[in-house]
Amino acid sequence: MIANLFVVGPAGSGKSTFTAAFREWMLKNEYDTIVVNLDPGADALPYNPDIDVRDIVDLGDIMAEYGLGPNGAQIVAADLMANYVEDIKRDVDSYDSDYVIYDTAGQLELFAFRASSEFIVDFLGEDRSMLAFMFDPSLAKTPTGFVSLLLLSATVHFRFYKPYINVLTKVDIIEDEDLQNIANWSENWDMLYNSLIKDKAGMHKELNIELFKAMEKMDVFRKLIPTSSRMIYGYEDIYSILQMQFAGGEDLEKR
Repeated sequence: MIANLFVVGPAGSGKSTFTAAFREWMLKNEYDTIVVNLDPGADALPYNPDIDVRDIVDLGDIMAEYGLGPNGAQIVAADLMANYVEDIKRDVDSYDSDYVIYDTAGQLELFAFRASSEFIVDFLGEDRSMLAFMFDPSLAKTPTGFVSLLLLSATVHFRFYKPYINVLTKVDIIEDEDLQNIANWSENWDMLYNSLIKDKAGMHKELNIELFKAMEKMDVFRKLIPTSSRMIYGYEDIYSILQMQFAGGEDLEKR
């Protein structure tokens, strides 16, 4: 195994479509890859998972057993997964794949902010893991939204303390001007700061400026990698970063 990629991000940011597209790109290039669904609450997925936690943890059974609604059942399910990590790891190892892509829960808090999640990531990924945090362009296209996503990304990094990349999803659905602004903010923090200070005066503006300064001191900024699942665009860059991190930049052997 080369590495494990855990795909994380807010609801609707494009985690599952990113997972499906990256797997498609990897397989088209003859790189051996499997996908693990770690979202027990997923109704439908744009891919067929090789390993599916829904086969182990059933929300309907949890709701019936504990007398919970859908939201409460998802919280219990997120913790129950920790009881089955040995089974999941055994199934993953049986594939002997170069890369394993883990699609995580739709609600970020169910994965990133549960005590069991750190154990799950450490057990499944060991010391060969990277996080890919999804930036939704509909939020990232404003300077305050961009800072909010940076803060979330940094928080997830601090929770797991693994190498991570920030990924801009769905670039095909936003205007060229917005895309250029996002690229500028990602590559030049002074431009992001200048955009923030142009916002209308108020506590919201001051808060975002202070958050920006704090993140600058903590060195949490990362260049965004633009992707499009519809156009299968940007995934070679993701692959290159993974190879640089875990294989010294050498190309994978095709299978």
